[in-house]
Amino acid sequence: MLTAGKIVLVVLSLLLIAVILLQSGRSGGLGAITGGGNEVGASRRNRGIDPMLAKVTSVVGILFYLVALAIAWFVTHP
Repeated sequence: MLTAGKIVLVVLSLLLIAVILLQSGRSGGLGAITGGGNEVGASRRNRGIDPMLAKVTSVVGILFYLVALAIAWFVTHP
C-alpha cells in the first residue's frame, strides 16, 4: 500500500510540474525562459485552454496534498 502511494505521488508530482509549465502565465510562460517572449509562434496559442489548465492544476494539487497526507499517516500508523 505504501509503495503504491509513493508511485502515485511521483506520477502526480510529474503531472503537476507539466501542467504548471504548460500555463502561459503573466510573462509568456515557458517561452519567456528561453528568450522566446513575443515571437510569431507565441501569439498563436489558444487562450481557451488556460482556464482548464488552472482547474487541472488545482485538482492535481489537491490530490497531491491528500496522497502525501495519506502516506504520512501510513508511515506513522503501521
